[in-house]
Amino acid sequence: MELTEAVKVVIDNMDYHSMLRRWRRAPSNDPFINGESGEYLARRMVEMRKKPGGQTKHIVASKAVGWEKTP
Repeated sequence: MELTEAVKVVIDNMDYHSMLRRWRRAPSNDPFINGESGEYLARRMVEMRKKPGGQTKHIVASKAVGWEKTP
């Protein structure tokens, strides 16, 4: 999906848990996690993990989200 200002605002306002859930649970054809918006979402998650406490937040979110796809 094209990275419009509106999409960027949505991503910027998401917490890490919400980003990770979307990244792991969305269908592979979800336009939000593909293209420019997907690249931006991935960069934001990396930035958030680099912040103090970010790795701990990642571990907590990762355990909560899991890996199984929802039906």
